[in-house]
Amino acid sequence: MHNRVLAALLCVAGGWLPNAASAVDLDAFLREEAFADITLSPDGAYVAATIPLEDSTAVAILGSKDMKMVGSFRPPRNNHAISVDWVSNTRLLVGLGEKFGRREEPMATGELYGVNADGKDGELLIGYRARTQRVTTATGTERGGPVVAFLTDELADDDRTALVAVTPVVGTAFTQIERLDVVTGKRLLVARSPVAAASFSTDNTGAVRFARGAGNDNVHKLYYRADAAADWVLINDQAASKRIEIPVGFSADNTLAYLWVEQPTGPDAIVSWNPQTDERRMLLRDEVVDPGQIIVQPGTRVPVGVLYFGDAPRARFFDEGSATARLYRTLQAALGGPVHVTSSTRDGSRVLVATWSGRNPGDFYIYDTATRNARHLASRSEWIDPDKSAEVRPFALTARDGLPLHGFLTVPSGSSGRNLPMVVVPHGGPIGVFDSGRYDMEAQLLAAAGYAVLQVNFRGSANYGRAHTEAGKQQWGAAMQDDVTDATHWAIGQGVADKARICIYGASYGAYAAMMGAAREPGLYQCAAGYVGIYDLPLMYNRGDISDYKSGVTYLREWLGSPKDLEERSPVRLAAQIRVPVFLAAGGRDARAPMVHSRRLEAALKRAGSPVESLYYFNEGHGFYAPEHQREFYRRLLAFLSRSLGGQVASASEDTGTRKAP
Repeated sequence: MHNRVLAALLCVAGGWLPNAASAVDLDAFLREEAFADITLSPDGAYVAATIPLEDSTAVAILGSKDMKMVGSFRPPRNNHAISVDWVSNTRLLVGLGEKFGRREEPMATGELYGVNADGKDGELLIGYRARTQRVTTATGTERGGPVVAFLTDELADDDRTALVAVTPVVGTAFTQIERLDVVTGKRLLVARSPVAAASFSTDNTGAVRFARGAGNDNVHKLYYRADAAADWVLINDQAASKRIEIPVGFSADNTLAYLWVEQPTGPDAIVSWNPQTDERRMLLRDEVVDPGQIIVQPGTRVPVGVLYFGDAPRARFFDEGSATARLYRTLQAALGGPVHVTSSTRDGSRVLVATWSGRNPGDFYIYDTATRNARHLASRSEWIDPDKSAEVRPFALTARDGLPLHGFLTVPSGSSGRNLPMVVVPHGGPIGVFDSGRYDMEAQLLAAAGYAVLQVNFRGSANYGRAHTEAGKQQWGAAMQDDVTDATHWAIGQGVADKARICIYGASYGAYAAMMGAAREPGLYQCAAGYVGIYDLPLMYNRGDISDYKSGVTYLREWLGSPKDLEERSPVRLAAQIRVPVFLAAGGRDARAPMVHSRRLEAALKRAGSPVESLYYFNEGHGFYAPEHQREFYRRLLAFLSRSLGGQVASASEDTGTRKAP
């Protein structure tokens, strides 16, 4: 049985996910994971784990042998530790971010916090809230305004400093790279970028070799330099090449650079580039999906392969006979599933391995490469029993215009998988986001209530190449919606879904797609639910955080279209065509999808005489944080779906009554 130390340490209650019964135990699904990620210290003595809390994400540092806590770091309320990097055996840099709602990924604030493994000597070293903003240059020490900073290279051979990319918060100055003292916060200018909003890449000696960025036009440029004395040279301009190129590392001898390169059609590729000869050679390219995660040789930063997230995760290598390739095959055979070495000791003797599945949120092991012994370290959600979780199956179909589509179908545990009530769940985003088939709390919750759950990566989604993503340009409510409809008809045709018992539900963009599905496809869906949704497309140009920035307005015009063309694709304007029951939920502090969207749609549905119910919390954002608000939302959602589809509702202990905000 898996080790329970970390879960107990972090005060996470035990207990297994119950078998399907007459009602759904929401607490089994809504518990925070014991941790999000774990990284191994350079000497292997410690692990640092990010711990999701109700209103923040903390860091716990534990001894790797006994998993006893030796130190911790908790950021301010509503702040999250989104990156944790060891810069020495005993010193960490923690990157901070903020969420503006439960459903959003934390937005990096560009702040780096230094802390010791024992939790002492914590200091906000750099960022807009840092106490000092001084950098040493060739002409002396300059005092500037507030900045944002991101780690570029932890400099394995230097325990005292790291390289960070620094950009002023105000003004037009370009990004520069600086050497940061990880104890005092002192900064030394290393190089200036030739492009706005840049990120930098270094070779294996810590020399800065690439700069990549984009201005308000969102056009990406990639620059290269041979050494510190050389000038920057533009090697890719998206405006000319029609593709983005991203450096991912160098060969062990620094003679070759490795680039992640978009392709005119099909998935992205990993390409080697020789700066001396300008020769390019394709190293890896999957037939269906983009590279997912770069695999590096343990103990180094040298890329040696790629982890792909297709129908099933799989690893491929530049050299399938390499030591790292053999290591991965050994781990996969031993652990019985996909694996990823997330970190390692500097000498490569011990590696920290993650494994997961559609039924399992994930487990972590420490593997000793000499003894070939794998020791279970912790589980993300130990109370989840993978054997009792719903099965997640990949599927593929062809859209009405010939575009290949892929997705995942979650089938209730123990069911035949035939003639089931079904909930179609379009993902949010929508651009650059995709469903990967990993453990999905909402899909598992809905499956526990007795529903098949359909998730399709419609055009505009990431992971299937630039052309697949760009096929979603200005297709909100049009071809993107057709893809969701085609996937629904596919499930009916396969005998999975009972055509008389299908509802559609989503959050953010997924909520928009749910309402457009109900409006455009009368008779296909028996109900529609939207959580923190966008329903009035022209409103996005003057309400919400996307329109707060010039680059955001550029994005809206490029991907949505002109405001005058969006009226007919807005659910608010199509309320009379939505003749099925609707459930809406929203938060009053939502900056991404302001509550006014839901209010306007609710009013329009009532004017049209369509049945609608709602749940609003004025102190919530883009998704509900408070546990009681989450439970109330999912209790209401299950009850709403049950009235149309006949599935299970929340258990009686969860039926605490409506707590709708005034």
